[in-house]
Amino acid sequence: MSLNGAVAAFEFSDRGELVSHAVAPDPDMDPVALDMLSHVCVANISLASMQARGWEGVTGMNGFYPIQGFTLIGMDWTAVINGRHGVVLRNDSGDVEAAYRALGAGDQGP
Repeated sequence: MSLNGAVAAFEFSDRGELVSHAVAPDPDMDPVALDMLSHVCVANISLASMQARGWEGVTGMNGFYPIQGFTLIGMDWTAVINGRHGVVLRNDSGDVEAAYRALGAGDQGP
């Protein structure tokens, strides 16, 4: 939550349930929205994993799987996900690269 432009930080289970969260004083973000976002995250990770495994299988090229994280860009906010943690940033003031660093991107092995 100390990142510039952070609206929320959250953790979700492998089934998409919201496990924990922190929300900045913002009337447009609440636990219900974060729970829905958690389910979107699990769905996107699943689809990206399928595509990465398929690409590796078809091309013989490696390094696409496993999927560790992704960025979901919206009109006002961007969600940065790594592992089972995410942060929601305001598009006008958030730093995606700083969010990935804060979430430990690159610290996880295959």
